[in-house]
Amino acid sequence: MNNLPNCPKCNSEYTYEDGNLYVCPECAHEWSMEEVAANGTDEEQSVKDANGNILNDGDTITIIKDLKVKGSSSVLKIGTKVKNIRLVEGDHNIDCKIDGFGAMKLKSEFVKKG
Repeated sequence: MNNLPNCPKCNSEYTYEDGNLYVCPECAHEWSMEEVAANGTDEEQSVKDANGNILNDGDTITIIKDLKVKGSSSVLKIGTKVKNIRLVEGDHNIDCKIDGFGAMKLKSEFVKKG
């Protein structure tokens, strides 16, 4: 089937080739075949925050945007600190516990390290 690499920016599996570039139809990211060879599989596994910092298990993060909680009338406020995160596969790639809310999954694009 499709043996093309996932998008290094959003991890989409729907990438396609356009000349000598790979293109992601979901986030419009373009990268060359040489970048894939140079970065290897480590780049695909890394999770980055909104500022481009690499996140690791156990990090403390801060929410950079008010986020609505699905299935609730609650809102996670900007500036909320979250300690001891765990990175997981998928669209919502941060698994954590937030005081007053409980277990949550967050997207890395809405947080910053620190």
